[in-house]
Amino acid sequence: MTISSPRAGVADAPGSVTNIAGYRFVDLPDRDELLEPFTQLCDELELRGTVLLSPNGINFFLAATQDKIDTYLEFIERDERFRDIALKISYTDYQPFNRMHVKRKKEIISLGLDHIRPIEKTGERIMPKEFKAMLDAGEDVVVLDTRNDYETRVGAFEGAVELDITNFRNFPNAIGQLPEDMKDKTVVMYCTGGIRCEKASVVLMDAGFKDVRQLEGGILGYFEEVGGEHWNGDCFVFDQRVAVDPELNETEVKMCFRCWQSLSQEEQESDLYEIGVSCPYCAK
Repeated sequence: MTISSPRAGVADAPGSVTNIAGYRFVDLPDRDELLEPFTQLCDELELRGTVLLSPNGINFFLAATQDKIDTYLEFIERDERFRDIALKISYTDYQPFNRMHVKRKKEIISLGLDHIRPIEKTGERIMPKEFKAMLDAGEDVVVLDTRNDYETRVGAFEGAVELDITNFRNFPNAIGQLPEDMKDKTVVMYCTGGIRCEKASVVLMDAGFKDVRQLEGGILGYFEEVGGEHWNGDCFVFDQRVAVDPELNETEVKMCFRCWQSLSQEEQESDLYEIGVSCPYCAK
């Protein structure tokens, strides 16, 4: 099992919660049959978070005490299709999810293009240390952010190209607006944990981009392996923490519970921000 090394003593600290995220594109013709055993296990372990099952793979982000997370991992490892899934691991002193969902989905990350199958092909992977070395050397590389606008506002790599999209389904149309000469350059794309880039890289290659690479492990993998160099701000995450810094600690970024936009400390101090009512984005 490819697992990030736990920080010494953290997993055994009183009240500590282990957070894991992992995914794999793999054919699951028995998706419907998997729903009940996954639901039963998650309920028995009192896990919280989400497990998505689709005909083309699995995606999960869960939180519980370390022993319960270990039991979940032992369960999925019994199926060879789920062995050695790379995990993102972090720790909190509270439960970041409100409830548990095990869902059947058409796609584990929705793009709406059935012919895009990362199982069959995907862009070349680039490890965080190699990517950092490219940035250190000032190489002529296009750094492409595949995330949504409310994520990029929280933080991004220096000089990254942002597509200003509100949903990943808008990605194929957005790259059509990129300069034609960009297709001849090295493009390194990134997202939070890597899953969106698996599909996005195929979209770029199909569009004629010649050298497409995806950051292995995404932003969180980069933070974990090399820290925060060449990164500005924090990283948006899809749980109650809202955002983490390069040390993977929760930050002061909040979310508007009306329009779901991310809010900086400055935006939280706006007269237009009232918890559960409005923020500088939806008040307008």
